[in-house]
This record gives sequence, C-alpha cells and structure tokens, in this order.
Amino acid sequence: FSAEQEAQALRKAMKGFGTDEDAIIETLTKLNVSQRQQVLITYKSTIGRDLIDDLKSELSGNFERVIIGLMTPTTMYDVHELRRALKGAGTDEGCLIEILASRTNAEIRHINENYKLQYGSTLEDDIVSDTSSMFRRVLVSLATGNRDEGTFVDEALAQQDAQCLYEAGEKKWGTDEVQFMSILCTRNRCHLLRVFDVYRVIANKDITDSIKSEMSGDLEDALLAVVKCLRNKPAYFAERLYRSMKGLGTDDSTLIRVMVSRAEIDMLYIRREFLAMYGKSLHSFIKGDCSGDYRKVLLRLCGG
Repeated sequence: FSAEQEAQALRKAMKGFGTDEDAIIETLTKLNVSQRQQVLITYKSTIGRDLIDDLKSELSGNFERVIIGLMTPTTMYDVHELRRALKGAGTDEGCLIEILASRTNAEIRHINENYKLQYGSTLEDDIVSDTSSMFRRVLVSLATGNRDEGTFVDEALAQQDAQCLYEAGEKKWGTDEVQFMSILCTRNRCHLLRVFDVYRVIANKDITDSIKSEMSGDLEDALLAVVKCLRNKPAYFAERLYRSMKGLGTDDSTLIRVMVSRAEIDMLYIRREFLAMYGKSLHSFIKGDCSGDYRKVLLRLCGG
C-alpha cells in the first residue's frame, strides 16, 4: 500500500474533463478505513488540495454520500449520522436506535467525546431536546455506554429478571416500561440471553413477542433492536438492509449507513444471515434495487 500512489490515482481520476468514477470506486474500496485516512493526508501534502472537497465537487447524490462516508473515520461517521438524525428535518428515530443499540461501550464513549468536540453540545442533551417520554429514556440509557460487558451469568438473578419482565408486562394490565429498560439496557449479553430463555418458559412466549404486544412505536422499535443486537448483530443488520430495499422506494440513508459502517466489521456475516433469512443474496438485492455508480460502489462494499 502506497498512500502517495493512491492519492495520485484519485487526483488523476478527477483532473481535467469528466470524472473517472470507476477509478475512484476501485481505489477507495480496496483500502481500509485507516489507509483511506492516510491517503487523505498524503493527498493534501503532495497535491496541495483537500480530497473531500475535490470528491464533493466531482460527485453527487447517493454515490457521493457513500464515497464521503468511506472517507470519514468510523467514529466521526457515527457522530455525523446521529447529528443528522437529531438536527435534520424531523427526527430519524431509526438511525438513533440502530447506532445506539448496536455499538459497544467503547464505541459509544468515543462517539460522545467526538460529538461534544464537533458540535459543542452533548449527544445526551440533543437526544433529550429532540425525543420524548419513555423512548427518550431508553436512548439516554443506551447513550451512556454503560452496559455490563462481562460474561458472568447469575442464574438466580436471571430467574429474577425474567420474572420481573413477566410481571412488568404480560402479567399485568398496562406495562412497566422502566423495568424493561433497566434490565435490557444494563445487563451483560450472556446474562440476558439466559434471561430470554427463562422468560420463554415463564411467559410461554418469546421476549420479542411480548415487546411487540406491550409496546408500540419508537419504544417498541428501540427495545426490539436491543434484543436483536444481543442475540445476533449481523442478523439485525441484515434485516435493516432488507427493509431499506424491499417495497416501494429505497431508504437510502439506512442502506448507505449500514453498508459503509459495517463493511469492515461484519459484512461477511451479514451477507450470510441475509441469505439465510430471505433466500436471496444481499448482492442480488442491491443489484435489483440500485443503479449506476451508486450500485457499483455498494456491490464492491458487499463483496461476493
């Protein structure tokens, strides 16, 4: 890998009349996040121009969004997406849920630090001012990045938690959402997987079915996302991708965000889950749903 070579290749692709989009796709998708950051710096030092500015002036639409996303460091990409979800036209609840339910404590801490540096306000303050009621409390809880990340399963506590969840929902008229939140948003993954098993025995139904029947709207979506991410994160993202493309029109924001943010983390597993869940490959889905350079770059990120 030579940052200088790649920087020159990018400059060549954008210099003069017209843009060589294929060369840009080829160059950027074969590099990883840190290599792309090196190219960014080298581009400025050897060519004396800002790569992001050049890309923005040459590209447009969804294709541009993917390329700029690839050029953004992982944490900053999440920060920008959260900010857009909170401060754009209307609130993009799906984006808030997806990022906050799926990132690790360390990732969330980095997001919080960078968000504050970038925008001068805290992520929590912006969540509080932009959302309401129980949904707000779940997001605030997730945004503290304070989940127990150990692997210890306390069998007695698992029984107790499962019973608490049962009594907070299925067993009573009305729902005690705080119980759901405090257990689902703080306990460690291994412990919760055990809780879900015990719950199924006590309530005679899966925790996700209870959440669906007890909650609604954004709160339901948030708690379901938490459970799905605990059980199988790649399957959660596979479902996000499927929903972004199925039916009329494409939810490009979600499609781009998942493809860009997971490309180097678990795309292989997401592809496998997608095929298992929907009987069609992610590759063929993207192919049928997108077009042009946008399709080309997404297929490169998808691989296979």
